Amino acid sequence: MSPVPRPRRAIQFVGLAVLAGFLVAGVALPVVGPLGAYTKTTVGDFNDLPAALKTSALAQSTRIYDADGGLITAVYSRDRTVVPGDRIAPVMRKATVDIEDHRFYQHGALDLKGVLRALRTDAGSGRVAQGASTLTQQYVKNVLVEAAGDDARAVRQAQSQTLARKVRELRYAVALEKKLSKDEILTGYLNIAFFGEQAYGVEAAAERYFSVHAADLSLPQAALLAGLVQSPTAYDPVTSPRLAKERRDTVLRAMAGYGTITRDQSRQAISTPLGLHVSAPRQGCAAASDGAGFFCDYVRQVVLGDPAFGRTAAQRQALWRQGGLEIHTTLVPKAQQALRRSVTSHVLTTDRAATAMAVVQPGTGRIVAMGQSRDYGVGSHQTQIDLSVGTRMGGGLGFPTGSVFKPVVAAAALENDIKPSQKYPAPYSMAWPAMTDCAGRKYPEAGEVQPSAGTWRGCSRSSAATWPPSAVPVAAVPDRLTAARAERPARPCRCPAGRKRGSASHSTERSSLPCRRPCRTRTGRCSSRMPRPPVPLASADAGSP
Repeated sequence: MSPVPRPRRAIQFVGLAVLAGFLVAGVALPVVGPLGAYTKTTVGDFNDLPAALKTSALAQSTRIYDADGGLITAVYSRDRTVVPGDRIAPVMRKATVDIEDHRFYQHGALDLKGVLRALRTDAGSGRVAQGASTLTQQYVKNVLVEAAGDDARAVRQAQSQTLARKVRELRYAVALEKKLSKDEILTGYLNIAFFGEQAYGVEAAAERYFSVHAADLSLPQAALLAGLVQSPTAYDPVTSPRLAKERRDTVLRAMAGYGTITRDQSRQAISTPLGLHVSAPRQGCAAASDGAGFFCDYVRQVVLGDPAFGRTAAQRQALWRQGGLEIHTTLVPKAQQALRRSVTSHVLTTDRAATAMAVVQPGTGRIVAMGQSRDYGVGSHQTQIDLSVGTRMGGGLGFPTGSVFKPVVAAAALENDIKPSQKYPAPYSMAWPAMTDCAGRKYPEAGEVQPSAGTWRGCSRSSAATWPPSAVPVAAVPDRLTAARAERPARPCRCPAGRKRGSASHSTERSSLPCRRPCRTRTGRCSSRMPRPPVPLASADAGSP
């Protein structure tokens, strides 16, 4: 596209400026001819535009806290914390006005002097070197972009460089100036503006770049943030520190030029380095502390599924996306840290198997810890499936309860006055496993193991309580095997004293089963202990009496 000649651009700019003046005044000059008719029509169309700007609540970050008040994580679609005007440092407000719209408190929705100043600058450079939008107009534009959300097409329309958009924004700005004070508009602008590095609003920006609150910003810090708004990417102090400092110094000189600060203050601030103390953006359940990502996801499922947070699923989803919540939970940091150490020390994140654990307070049902051996996420050796809960709460299809449920059933039986010696028929058999004795002799898999009149075919009765544990349904434990005996672990297999390694003899006090591996020393223990016997009446499969 060929560039528009400079005189023609100047005429267009003047015409737009004059037209804008008419629109703001809301009158049509008695101009005869086509220009007069066009001006009257345009003013009429302008007044017919909707004046009420729909400003919904700004999307903010939701913060999830543990039982001690510590931050577990923040969840957001926009990393923003809305703060009132008195929690924004005055120097930040002044720096923004001086660099963006220094006559903000003197003009209305449109600054005609600013338009003419921009016209002279642009005409002299042959390009659009200076804009003329007021802070009110910029605030309106940001509101429209925010309302577009993540809809890329709607965002492009809200940012399109067209006369129709400019006129619509001006109409909104005129009405807004009648509804809100200048201070309120400035506060709204500072809360909605994008400052780069995923930081929306001045509070998030202050925390991101300097790890301080907006109320505690110093002069150099405020100047840096005020300069970012024009182009957060180009002036990003993290990736482009040189350009960021040049832009900050421009703001400081402007503040000195308008008399907001003295020349000495400006020179002193310019001489200081950027002084960044960046807090990297951490958001979502994957960033939860102490491996609490699965607990964070559980909290999300509660919010999305509980009608207390919205009558419909869409309302609850909108609430979670909109954010701004402070969620205080029952998670106990010390318990969570202990659980984390336990699950990660026994099962590695790279193992094919995974382990999960949840600690629940008896009587209240409060979850005090939750986690699993794999990290929460979508990367390698990570998962977003919470193995501690069912599918409704973001878990998998579930697993058999296994031996972990045996003490639960046993406790229930004892509470119901069922004696530990009580027995129930539970026929079961399995193949006799292959094994090696202490002398190194191998025994092939042969025959079967099954309960019969209190003994086990293929081995002595005493071995029934010790080997193999999976072959002993607890309901089938012989009645002569008392609970006290069942609780005692079998003694380790020993080679007789004085025997050499590889001797065919070996003995135990309670089991005549061969050891699985040769002894380590002449009189030492075998390399593996005999397994503990199962606890009677603790099988989930035994059924109720």
